[in-house]
Amino acid sequence: MQRCSRRSFLAASAVGGMAATAGCLGGSVRGGQDGDGTTTTETTTGSPSESATASDGEPPLADAALTVQYPFERLRSGVVSGGPPKDGIPSIDEPTFTDASAANDRLDDGDVVFGVVRGSDAKAYPQNVLVWHEICNDTLDGTPVSVTYCPLTGTAMGFDRGATTFGVSGDLLNDNLVMYDRATDSRWPQMLATAIEGQFAERSLREFRLVWTTWGRWRDAHPDTRVLSEETGYVRDYDDDPYGSYNPRDGYYAGGDPLFPPLRTDDRLDGKAVVVGTRSSEGAAAFPKDALRTEKLLDGELAGTPLLAAYDPDLDTAYVYRNPDERSFAFRDGDVVGPDGTPSAPADLPLERQYAYDGMWFAWAGLYPETSVHE
Repeated sequence: MQRCSRRSFLAASAVGGMAATAGCLGGSVRGGQDGDGTTTTETTTGSPSESATASDGEPPLADAALTVQYPFERLRSGVVSGGPPKDGIPSIDEPTFTDASAANDRLDDGDVVFGVVRGSDAKAYPQNVLVWHEICNDTLDGTPVSVTYCPLTGTAMGFDRGATTFGVSGDLLNDNLVMYDRATDSRWPQMLATAIEGQFAERSLREFRLVWTTWGRWRDAHPDTRVLSEETGYVRDYDDDPYGSYNPRDGYYAGGDPLFPPLRTDDRLDGKAVVVGTRSSEGAAAFPKDALRTEKLLDGELAGTPLLAAYDPDLDTAYVYRNPDERSFAFRDGDVVGPDGTPSAPADLPLERQYAYDGMWFAWAGLYPETSVHE
């Protein structure tokens, strides 16, 4: 595959000017907090809008820094320009939402969405909208948050943002989106959730789970969901993904090389294979998603602590738990049955849940070279 920048991808899809249309602007998890609606013990062109630039509060930080498996100087030296300048891919800072009925008119059942439930809010963020913006600064149940998506690494992640907002720096690390906060201009690679430069260097953000699923699955599970609309204040062809398609999967998402050389390569899995990765301050572990679909339950370990990954067929997602006592579980009729015979939903096992998210293997292995893999 001939390597090229995101600029050429976007230009080929007639993005052309990334600037906003004139007049349209204005207007406890370990390593994070879960946001999928379950009760758990887990602990320049296109300049930003006035509401975004006015924010001066600092982003909330996690109690403990997450694992970073390179010297920070090595990470800073690995940052490359993705093509568009700072804010050239504009964040959505004043999102609007529709109900599920209206969303049915523009989304097919198989289209990818990133779902979250927090308190009284159930929301879905369509991939076809976020691919053009990568960050949506929103509020969930009264809490200011940033919903983020990197198309090059296939990672959707949520962060508490406090009184500030996050924007797209235009840079990449290991092909992954490098965010910046508008309070301090610290630089945060999305997957690391840890600043590599700026006031908060070596500190980690508070994060929460987004469920990578499809519109039909999410709507059926959460019929009262609100859905991010295409009324973003920007003119984009939201029917055309500049990188390919997930429904059906083709283009960049279907295989081949990443656009930029990763920090390292690891041939234990195909580079574009999807893994469910988890990390803490202690280390990192990954479970291939195809293996989870087949096996339903997989054992693993994180820095010597046994893990259990449980597949959820309703949402085509998986949850990772710490299982220090190595309790025995079985998958039966969509439930996970514990050693006492009590069935639980995959999202609600009687174990401590570990924050986890979907991502492409090359990206996970590039950032976490010490990761274990469990099939």
